[in-house]
Amino acid sequence: MDFMVIKIIIRIVLDILSTSFITKYDNLPSIIFRFMMWCKRLNRHVTMEHIDREGYRFSYFSRGKPGPQPSILMLHGFSVNKDVWLDTLKHLPEDLHVVCVDMPGHGNTTRFLQESYTAASQAKRIHQFVEWTGLNKNPFHLVGMSMGGMVAGLYAADYPSEICALSLLCPAGLRYPTESEFFVRLKELMFSKDPSDSTLVSVNEKEGEKLLQLCLYDPSFVKTQLLKGHLDDQRPYKMFFVNCFLDVSSAQSRYSLHENMRRIQTPTQIIWGRHDKVFDSSGADILATAIPNSQVHLLEKCGHFLALERPRKAAQLLLKFHNSFCDNTGNEPDEELNASYVKSEKHQE
Repeated sequence: MDFMVIKIIIRIVLDILSTSFITKYDNLPSIIFRFMMWCKRLNRHVTMEHIDREGYRFSYFSRGKPGPQPSILMLHGFSVNKDVWLDTLKHLPEDLHVVCVDMPGHGNTTRFLQESYTAASQAKRIHQFVEWTGLNKNPFHLVGMSMGGMVAGLYAADYPSEICALSLLCPAGLRYPTESEFFVRLKELMFSKDPSDSTLVSVNEKEGEKLLQLCLYDPSFVKTQLLKGHLDDQRPYKMFFVNCFLDVSSAQSRYSLHENMRRIQTPTQIIWGRHDKVFDSSGADILATAIPNSQVHLLEKCGHFLALERPRKAAQLLLKFHNSFCDNTGNEPDEELNASYVKSEKHQE
């Protein structure tokens, strides 16, 4: 069957699924979501891979082959997996070598409940992955989103010789004067739950839906269900994600990027959804002030999950920045992007 036909069928099915239908047939959305991801991987021509060393497995997919242009390594955020980059990959050249890895404990990468998942510990694990795959034979472009952005920032600070460019997409790990709407609501739920309830946060379906909608600028049914699909796919590993969340948000890890941002000397691109309700977009100014060779792009009509809401624009910015700082083909660097600080990007797609 033609792939476009498959996509149309899937879209129609998602559009006709009402909330009550999803509740009644709980496994069906998960099946549809996994089928969608399978189709997207086929369409993006990615190669599914894994590497095993010392009793540990990293799961990842790649596209393209290492060449004169530096490779790109992409790190996703908390509780999702490498598939969250598939929409962004659609708008990147297929001959560009791109690697998307499942973060420690996420997706099909090994998860140990007893292991530390602080940002620093995850950065060390990612360095293992880079060494095992030989990605650091030449400096590469590191991209991180949300929790992955915090880890990417620490990686750039700890292993500066391995990175030619750094892109931080709405990263976690910064200290703000006030808490975001998302975390205010999360705390309300944590403190309102029954003392006998041992779960980290106890929410009903309605409250869960509201939290998801805070992650998106346009919380339409389809986008909300897509985000829900990414999260629900990890549901069997709930206990791990509780431990991971506690480690990442612990006192020693919570502000890791803020505490190390002045150590970052790599040319850095900062992309943020202007309407991010999880990590406020004012974090872009905090980073730009601390990192000497940095530039900022604020995306209009975009919330926290910009890889889902603005994948094309994100890809365009990533590629332009990559070519500017990582071009080994003899082309002249892009003067616009080599400016030390670009205050705001307001162009619409």
